[in-house]
Order: sequence, then C-alpha cells, then structure tokens
Amino acid sequence: MGQDPSISVSMTQTSDTERKTLILTGASRGIGHATVKRFSTAGWRVITCSRQPFPEDCPWDAGPEDHIVVDLASSTDTHAAIAAMKDKLKAQGSKLHALVNNAAISPKKPGGGRLNTLETSEDDWKTVFQINFFAPIMLARGLMDELVAAKGAVVNVTSIAGSRMHPFAGAAYSTSKAALAALTREMAGDFGPHGVRVNAISPGEIETSILSPGTEKLVAQIPQRRLGQPEEVARAIYFLCTDGSSYVNGAELHINGGQHV
Repeated sequence: MGQDPSISVSMTQTSDTERKTLILTGASRGIGHATVKRFSTAGWRVITCSRQPFPEDCPWDAGPEDHIVVDLASSTDTHAAIAAMKDKLKAQGSKLHALVNNAAISPKKPGGGRLNTLETSEDDWKTVFQINFFAPIMLARGLMDELVAAKGAVVNVTSIAGSRMHPFAGAAYSTSKAALAALTREMAGDFGPHGVRVNAISPGEIETSILSPGTEKLVAQIPQRRLGQPEEVARAIYFLCTDGSSYVNGAELHINGGQHV
C-alpha cells in the first residue's frame, strides 16, 4: 500500500475533525491500492483492511495505525474487525463517510485455469461467497450507525464477469459478483431512507499485477482498444463517495471501455 510521501503533508494540513473517513477492504494492490492514493490525496483519512499486515516499507505515515488485519472468510473475524473499526471511528465522532467493499477472491485450478460449476469444491463456493458477498453486507450493517451519522456512501465492487461468462473468472466468483449487484440494489432501497447511498462499480479488464495470461487477447473486444488503469477505477469510486453523485443511488457503473456493449 505504498503512497507518495507528499500525501502525508496534505493530510497533516487538515485537522481530524474536518477530515472525511473511508474504510476500504482489499487495499494492498491494484484497484484498492489506487483507491487509497486517490482518497488520501484528497485529504481523507483511510482505514485499510486486508489479510496481510501493513507493509513496513510503505511510505504512508498513517498506514500502520489505520490498518486492520482481517480474514473476511471468517464471520467471527469479520465481526471482530467491525468492532475495531467502530473503535477507530470514535476519534472523529463515530462518523463514516464511505465504505468501499473491494476485497474479493477467485480460486483457480493448478496453473491458473478457470474453475467452472462442475469443478468448484463446496468449500470454495462457501469461501468465495463469504468474502465477495456476505462480508460487504456484514460490514455495511455493522457500520450502519456511523454511515448514517455522516450521511455516507457505500460502494460495492462487482465485475463484468457478473453479467456474462468470462474466460478467466471462475463460476463462483462470477455468480458472487452477480449476487453483489443484486444486493447493491436491495441495499440502496433499504439504506437510502436513512441518508446513505449505495452504489456499485463494475470493472472490466483492468491492468494490474494479477492479470490472467491471455488477457491481452480481450483488448480486441473492447471498443476503446486498451485495458483500463486502476486509477481510472479509483476516480469512479471517489465520484460515487462524494457530492458529485449526491443523487446517484442503486446504480452499477460500468468501467470497461465499452466492453459490456
């Protein structure tokens, strides 16, 4: 979760009582890493969550104290993390301005092949849905009071694989993302009357360190003829968490260069 050292300067220039706070799962790489940078640059306090401890070589000064190690595959661990999050938010009046559910897993065959419905084990199905589907609603419900206090926003990260078969994303991942898209609509209806907006972003082929071999062949199917960049996704997430999208609720924003058309 490295970040430009200059970011810490902008953060120290804004008092804790004025700063908005983001909680982000899956922050260690790719879209999550870019999102940390985008919000931190704007002066937000970012509480990160991942299975791994905060890396010692990361230049982000506030990182270690605002990092929570959590295994979202464990319901018990997730509830414990929620308690830790609520405790960290007390310093800012127990307000949470944005929750971004980005963490996800997609198990593969040995060698990285796609797992279909016949090949995915029962344990893998359960683990994928616990992380990709159940954890987002557990976190949002557990932090409901803090979100309401800030009139905050929730962004769920779905996927283009949730609406069509994908050559690399496995069956469990794809169906969990389809379920998360449906959950986003339900949450928008339930959270909206409390002043909390819930939306989703649906990335397509984004250039990260975990691209599957052969991804470059999909570029010909993308109208813009290129892969997306993590920073482009992060900007969309930021939009959905700020006043620019104040009347956007229950939407799923496609970030794929037109691939879904």
